[in-house]
Amino acid sequence: MYGLVNRAIEQLVVSTGGEAAWQRVCQRAGIGAEGFVAMCPYDDGVTYRLVGAVSQELGQSAEQVLEAFGNYWVLYTAEEGYGELMHACGDDLRQFLDNLNELHGRIETIFPGLRPPHFEVHDVAPGEYRVHYVSGREGLAPMVVGLLKGLARRFGQSVAIEQLPTGQGLAGCFQVRHLDATSTA
Repeated sequence: MYGLVNRAIEQLVVSTGGEAAWQRVCQRAGIGAEGFVAMCPYDDGVTYRLVGAVSQELGQSAEQVLEAFGNYWVLYTAEEGYGELMHACGDDLRQFLDNLNELHGRIETIFPGLRPPHFEVHDVAPGEYRVHYVSGREGLAPMVVGLLKGLARRFGQSVAIEQLPTGQGLAGCFQVRHLDATSTA
């Protein structure tokens, strides 16, 4: 994964536990605390070790850490200069999800060798749809729950998210139901 992801993990830890917590996470993960270069690719193992170390530091499961990170990622990337790109992808959660693969395509021009996940959205009922998540990386489905929650909050929408059993080739399947009057189908 690119350093931008690892830097976001760092900022999440620092914002919740301070710089000393980040130093302990780095020590547990067996990495230097000098930081990450946003535009530089790192082995996925570094990110997985960070998640494990954050889990130990915060006393939370890896799934809880990934969900919190997904939620934080929405805010972090907007603040890191990608807000306009995100804004161009839609005015609500459903529109954004429809354009997410295109957004990843644009980002691939900035980050060579990026291996983004793929998303498919299928309507189930008015204001309710399924999000199919396909990724070559295992174990990141809880992060998608956090992403969906963070994006809904970004658009001022209230949603219920249920993770469903996955089919062949899917890393995650999520039922999203809008709880507010501004939902779209």
